[in-house]
Amino acid sequence: MSLGLLSDHVRPLTDDERFRFRCHPGVGCFTECCRELELALHPYDVVRLARRLGIMTALFLDRYALVEQGEGDLFPRVFLAMIDDGRASCPFVGAEGCTVYTDRPAPCRTYPLGRGASLKEDGTATILHVLLTEPHCQGFAEATEQDVAAWTADQGLIPYQRMNDLLLRLLQHPQTRTGWRPNAEQCRRYLNTLYDLDCFRNTLLPDTPEREAPLADDERLLAHAVDQLVREFYGD
Repeated sequence: MSLGLLSDHVRPLTDDERFRFRCHPGVGCFTECCRELELALHPYDVVRLARRLGIMTALFLDRYALVEQGEGDLFPRVFLAMIDDGRASCPFVGAEGCTVYTDRPAPCRTYPLGRGASLKEDGTATILHVLLTEPHCQGFAEATEQDVAAWTADQGLIPYQRMNDLLLRLLQHPQTRTGWRPNAEQCRRYLNTLYDLDCFRNTLLPDTPEREAPLADDERLLAHAVDQLVREFYGD
């Protein structure tokens, strides 16, 4: 994210800087942020939501996701499909709040922060946080003080960030800086391997006792999927 493009309501936030924010049913704008938004989903978001709903990842993608690839996108992007109720509401928002709260996607957990990660030449990541102070949000009038570390822990973001940052090796590989672009088959492989994790599992672990092996674990399997695509696409 370029700091020169930040609006009046988005500003950089240092790790030790404190901010006031709390969201709860007593806030007048409760669940308004669950409507009229583009919510991008990472592979880990999809698998967590599919597990919560008790369905396979392929069915989740069919029922709840939209796949788009803009001109500047390296790979296809997956978005949560909103309900056509005149307000473009999240399919998982109810009168009392989020119905999948413990497995809600990373963007929902991160707000009102924004987090950007970029891969350095040595393979480590540079992390940038910003604070999104949208005028309609009344959570900033609450007395509760937060900092980045406290908010990250409180919202259960650590496993989400760990799994999402694995994708940097695909999305920001050095070869992409010198013009490498995936072909149509590689884009299909990207979607089917990372987002339809159950299908990928079946290609590795047929219906045998080996399903109890470490790769039967969603997080380990997703990490393995990233490793495999990095080797296929970039020869690493």
